[in-house]
Formats: sequence, C-alpha cells, structure tokens
Amino acid sequence: MANKSSFEPQEWTQIVDGVLSAGLAVSMADPSGLIGMVQEGFASAKNLAGAKSDPNAGELVKAIVADLETSEGRTAARDGLKATLKGKTRADAKTACIAALKVASALVSTKAPQDAAAFKSWLLQISQHVAEASTEGGFLGFGGVAVSDTEKATLTDIARALG
Repeated sequence: MANKSSFEPQEWTQIVDGVLSAGLAVSMADPSGLIGMVQEGFASAKNLAGAKSDPNAGELVKAIVADLETSEGRTAARDGLKATLKGKTRADAKTACIAALKVASALVSTKAPQDAAAFKSWLLQISQHVAEASTEGGFLGFGGVAVSDTEKATLTDIARALG
C-alpha cells in the first residue's frame, strides 16, 4: 500500500493538488453564488474528513487526509492551488483543475497501481458530492436543479481525466 513516502515530494504535492482540484473543478464550472460556494466547499471538506474515519479508505487516501490536517500540509496545498489558479479566468481555472486531476491520476497509476482504482473512485465521489451540494438556478432556493448541465459535463471531463 502506498503512502507519502512512496512518492517524491513534488509528486506528493501534485497528488494533493489533484485531490483538492476534484471539488474545485466542479465549483469553477458553475459557481452557485456565495452560499452555494460555501456549501460546495463544505461538501469537499466533508468527503476529506469522512475518509479519515472510513474503514474502507486505503492507506494512500488516509495519508493524504493526514497530510492536509497538518499546518505544513495545508500551507503547501494552499500554495499549490494559488499557483494553479493565479491569473486564470474561471473557465481556465476549471481546465487547470482537470489537468491537475489528470497528473495526480497518472502518478498514482504509475507509482501505486494497487491504490489507483480506489483513489480515482474517491476523487469522483468528491466531485459528485460537490456537484450535488447546492441547487443550480432557480430563485431564492426555489426551482433549479440539483446538478446543472455544466456540472454534469465537468463530471464527465473529470472521469475522463482520471481514466
């Protein structure tokens, strides 16, 4: 089973960036206003926190969550996201997040093939939960859809990026 020591420091950073990009790509695809963005952020955080106590989560997933629980890990993740998103439009940010997912997926597939399926499934789960976190469209919470067409297309793009 893979963990942080299975990867070079730069690779580990790319994997963590990919994890954070899973939910962010969906949020960038179809922002839901301030409340929706908060709900989507909580959905992503809930998936990360849930993996910590999930007995079925693999060692790699638990190592990622443990790393994000440290001050150093959060700082590195924040800096990585800043670099990924700096100066980009929303559409370009979504594209950059999907590219980060593709890199993370390839690294895990190459260096930890035994963990790749579970890792990719987890990222898809994060993305799906973020997409379902807030209603898109409508007015004052009435009407709208659970997952917009733009979010559905982004989920498809994410699935392709993960292979």
